[in-house]
Order: sequence, then structure tokens, then C-alpha cells
Amino acid sequence: MAKVTFNNRNNLFFQSLKKSVDAYFQETGRKKTGDWRLYSKALVLIPLSLTCYAFLLTTTMPVWLSLGLCAILGLSIGSIGFNIMHDACHGAYSSKKWVNTLFGYTLNAVGGNTFFWKLKHNILHHTYTNIHGVDDDIAQSKLLRQSPTQEWWPIHRYQHLYLTAAYSLTIFMWAGVRDFEKYFKKKVYNTPISPMSWQDHAIFWFSKAAYAFFYVVLPIMCVGWQAWLIGYLTMGIVVGIVISYVFQLAHAVEGPEFDAVGLDDKQIETEWAVHQIKTTANFAPGNRFINWFVGGLNYQVEHHLFPRISHVHYPALSQIVQDKCKEFGLPYHSFPTLGQAIASHVRTMKQLGQKPTIAMAATEPAQILSESAA
Repeated sequence: MAKVTFNNRNNLFFQSLKKSVDAYFQETGRKKTGDWRLYSKALVLIPLSLTCYAFLLTTTMPVWLSLGLCAILGLSIGSIGFNIMHDACHGAYSSKKWVNTLFGYTLNAVGGNTFFWKLKHNILHHTYTNIHGVDDDIAQSKLLRQSPTQEWWPIHRYQHLYLTAAYSLTIFMWAGVRDFEKYFKKKVYNTPISPMSWQDHAIFWFSKAAYAFFYVVLPIMCVGWQAWLIGYLTMGIVVGIVISYVFQLAHAVEGPEFDAVGLDDKQIETEWAVHQIKTTANFAPGNRFINWFVGGLNYQVEHHLFPRISHVHYPALSQIVQDKCKEFGLPYHSFPTLGQAIASHVRTMKQLGQKPTIAMAATEPAQILSESAA
């Protein structure tokens, strides 16, 4: 695998930014990890999910109500991932390691695996954001062309039309296919994984077996396979669409740049923090409900710069980051509303779906989208 490095010899931007952020926490006396704003979410979302699950398995109700509860269960599972699992796996939920580990396993409870997530997300995505060949988040399916340098297929012309349908399969593929591919191939995308301990192996198989029992076997025993199938598909489709759009709106929109690495080592000629600024976008920063529901992932710029700081602090840090971007002449990508961000994502995916010309193929990856738009 090619090695990608950043030119951090002159990281004045991040040094200045970090100094200002540290000063904020010193002045306010707050910890960088979560507080009551985060813990209260756990007290709402986890009981909500368990209550919906229990009612669906034990109570006879109209079809419309059952489907509604399945959708609510899907939304609550997605929000648990955004708020609780995400902060915990980044070590930002609590200052206590065991608490982060415990709540990180909420990912295993809904079909994923923390061992692979931390390599895929914490390391590969957060370090090599939008770099084709390393960032697994822009290599989810051959049916989607998510980077200007990825292989083009004729079907990609229509990817902006079947985008939502593809996203609806996310949780099914994640829980039932991709984790097993990583496990048996012993790599995430093009990156080999470190050796798994016997505990890692045991947790992987135990949690996958538990997922199959609680999401497949037990529901079929309680309500029958037809009702289970409809309910499971409803829940999974809702989860897949919600989590896919939330994560894609941060990087596959107009503004953020792309890059690529092949067989040869590559050095990005900016410091790591500047790369994060150039490849990431926020959306709906003023919408309190969205911020609550998506666990601050609408502040992806701040999250990519400070992943070990809990998301509850991102609104306060946003102005600090914006001021530093202005000071250093850097872009700060942000869409005022969710609708504008979704529209930009669809336009970006439509653009990426066009057959690249020979001239575009020779262009630097970061420039392709802007030039094709012109």
C-alpha cells in the first residue's frame, strides 16, 4: 500500500487554532469530553429504542402503527450511532476509557463492529479524508462513483437518481457483508488490519450472533417471518438512508476537494489540518434539532479538526474555527440548511456520474469537479 504523508513542517494554522481552542476550555472550565447534554441523550435514545423493540415484539397493533414504530426504531438507532457510539469510539464520550469502551459497543449492538470501525473511520477516514485509494468512506460500492478518480461505469450517469435506494441498503451491507469481508480479507479497503486478539475475535462472533438472534430469530419467533421481514426492512432502510446522507453531506458536496493515491508514495503539500478544512463541510449549523439528532455531525469541520472533543462543544468552537480560517485565508465550507446540503450532494453525485473526458483524467483530482462544472 502506498504511503500518504502531510507536509506538517509549517503547521502554523493548527498550532494557532489549537491554542485558541485550549484557551476556550480553560476560560470556561469545561472538560473536552461529554457532559449532561450528551448523557441526557443516552437516557432518551437507548430507552426509546428498547421500548419500540419490546412493543413491536409483544403488542398487537395496526399495521400503520407497527411500521411507524419500526421507522422510529430506525431513527433512534441512527441517533444512538451519531451521538453515543460516535463520541465513545473517538474517546470523547467520557474521560474514563472503560466508559468509552462500553458505550462504543452500542455499535456492535446494532450490527457493526468497533474494531473495524476505529480503523476505517478514526484512522483512515479522519487522516486521509477524501483521498481515493485510502479513505474507505468514498469507496462503499462500485455502483456509486464518489470521487473524480474512481473508475467510471455507464450506470453512474444515473447515480443521482438511484442514490437514495443505494443508501437504503447501507445497514444490511454493513452488518451482513462488509464487516465479514474485512474480517476474512484482513484489511479495510486497501489497508491491512493489525492482528486481532482472541478477545477481538470473540467479540466479533458473539456480537454478530447476538445481532442475528435479536434482529432475526427472536422477532420471527414472536411475530412470524412475514411481519418480521417487513418490519426489519423498514427499520433498516430508515437507518441506512439517514446515516448515509449525514456522513456524505460532510464531504461529497460542492466545495470540498478530492485527491487520490496510487501505487507510489505521496505527500500532500499542506498540513493535515488544512487538508481537513479543504475536504470537509458543515450543514444546518443553526438548526438545534438537527444538531441534537445527528450528534453534532452537522459540524463536521470542527469534528475533523478535533475528533477527541465531544460534539456538544462544536457549536461553541465553530466561531473560533471560522475566525482562524479567515485569518489564514482558508475556506470554511458550510451550508445554511439541510435542504441546501442535500441538493448540493445530489448535484455533486450527478457531476461525478458523468463520463470523464481525457482532459479531465489528466487534471489534478481536487480540480476536476470545479472544472467540469465550468
